[in-house]
Amino acid sequence: MKIRTARPDRGQHSRPRMHCLNKLEAIVVEMQDPKSGVRGVEQKLNITIIPHVISGKDIIAWIANKMKTPPEEALAFGTMLVSYGYIYPLHNHKKLVMCNDTSLYRFQTPYFWPTQKWVAEDVDYAIYLAKRNIRKKGVLEPYEQAHYNHLHEWLNYKWDFIVMQATEQYKAGKERKKPDRVVFDCQERAYWIVNRPPRRTHSAMDCGPDRLIDPNADEKITFDQYRRMNMFYQQAIMRSKVKSSVSLGVLVKYITTYKNHDPFLAPCLPSNPWQTDTDTYWTLNMRRVDIPTKMRVERWSFGLFELLTDLRGRDDFKIFLKKEFSGENLAFWEAAEELKWGTASSISTKAESIFKTFLAPGAPRWINIDGRTMGLTVKGLEHPHRYVLEAAQTHVFMLMKKSPVYKDIQKKALNPAPHNFSAAQLEQNAQNQNPGIHPIILWKQEEEEKVKAAAASAPVDIKAVMSKIDRRNRDIQ
Repeated sequence: MKIRTARPDRGQHSRPRMHCLNKLEAIVVEMQDPKSGVRGVEQKLNITIIPHVISGKDIIAWIANKMKTPPEEALAFGTMLVSYGYIYPLHNHKKLVMCNDTSLYRFQTPYFWPTQKWVAEDVDYAIYLAKRNIRKKGVLEPYEQAHYNHLHEWLNYKWDFIVMQATEQYKAGKERKKPDRVVFDCQERAYWIVNRPPRRTHSAMDCGPDRLIDPNADEKITFDQYRRMNMFYQQAIMRSKVKSSVSLGVLVKYITTYKNHDPFLAPCLPSNPWQTDTDTYWTLNMRRVDIPTKMRVERWSFGLFELLTDLRGRDDFKIFLKKEFSGENLAFWEAAEELKWGTASSISTKAESIFKTFLAPGAPRWINIDGRTMGLTVKGLEHPHRYVLEAAQTHVFMLMKKSPVYKDIQKKALNPAPHNFSAAQLEQNAQNQNPGIHPIILWKQEEEEKVKAAAASAPVDIKAVMSKIDRRNRDIQ
């Protein structure tokens, strides 16, 4: 017995296909009838009891008995039901075939049936992969990881929205009961296996139920996959567990530190430009302003990252290093940041290069740090990791924080007085608001002025100027 299906082309060619799918769904509904259908039982999957589980041989026996067909055709028809997503396997999702043995299956919920006509969008698939990535702690199947990386690059402009949706769905799923959560995860995964199959397989949604796999062949796991699994489980076992009280204490400390610098929690000084329509706040906090504000300088003291991400703070830090004859400290810090945020495969090479350049005896750019910090850093480089240079970076930052240069900047920093506007003035300002100049445009204008000033201060080549004038005169004649 063979059922032919049409390709999912647009227009009238899709009508025979939908008609055929409707017939398949009528059979699936009959199979689920409590009296005359395939009988389902409760089955224990790992440690969770899953209801309404059926075996492959029971499905094939029902099809052969109902349609009066030989077992071979019943097996082919059962494979068609699996490949179109009406029945899904519980153990091996990637093999969308029906096995005539004790393999376990479940009926797919009608929400995921093909006749629902909702298109499998890339955004929905990205949300599913992001949610699965959260649940699996970054360990996805190889084909899922390839799809995840591709979608991350393709949908980068809306990736924050995708992660937010995935996080909300993950939190909502955790509130369900364990059996319901496992069942829904299996249903959702089966749907995406049908609509986004692994490589070297065909989707029944495109060209029929044929698959380029052997259902009787055991899936081979490579040595590299075993090695990665072993490393993941070892790290999971050795990972230290942080108490909730410690995590909450760190969170409270962070909020206490930054709350006065958050415009949602504290007022902007001298006033909030979005409310008052005055750009004084932007003018005082330009990228390379001559005299920074006290709030801005105070933020530098929170950490070295805050200091060096501010261009004004980076300039002051360079002045400090120049006075202390320790310019190699900034180069060391930048190399440590490159090690921290670089690829995992390059950690050993970069760590060795940093050791030879900054820390080894007689190094060309040897940094001046205390003996205890140097000993900890050199010992850590025997087994390098991303944060092995954290102690040395902190030491360099503390030197800057205690330096007279920083304290002098702190004394000279501005403390603007707040603007006092009445409610009527604020309302009038809101009515007279204008778009203003975007900060990026201001920055570009500053850069252009610097280029012009550098060009004006450069020595003039008289011969080049005279030859240019001569060419212009010849063109006029």
